[in-house]
Amino acid sequence: MPNSDGLLVDIAAMVESERSNQMPLTVVVPGAVITGRLAPESLWRERVAEVLETSEHLKPFSALFASSRRATAADTAPGADSGTSTGEPPTHLHLHLARILQGSYGLPHTGGMYRIAIEDVSSWTVGDLSYSDQ
Repeated sequence: MPNSDGLLVDIAAMVESERSNQMPLTVVVPGAVITGRLAPESLWRERVAEVLETSEHLKPFSALFASSRRATAADTAPGADSGTSTGEPPTHLHLHLARILQGSYGLPHTGGMYRIAIEDVSSWTVGDLSYSDQ
């Protein structure tokens, strides 16, 4: 991760180790500003699997998110490294309840699930940016 921000990596690692999904974060990546709640990868994968499971057409893909989790049962204990079985620092941010900000609108309105490579983040701030849906 030659261009990764060390502080952002540390924040992501702390979210992974604490199993918290309450850290609001807004990131700027090429072509988009995305705001949402930073979540541990295992929780993010679980939620994506749940959403896919409810779709008749996408249900087979849910197994990819449920079975290919990098975290093991030992890694999910409080205080575990970064949520990976290797103990390596996180390489991606996992946002839920996330919206892409376009002008004064947040898309999707209900929030989505985004996986963002940390090395692609050019700037960030703690907190949700507000938007108008009118």
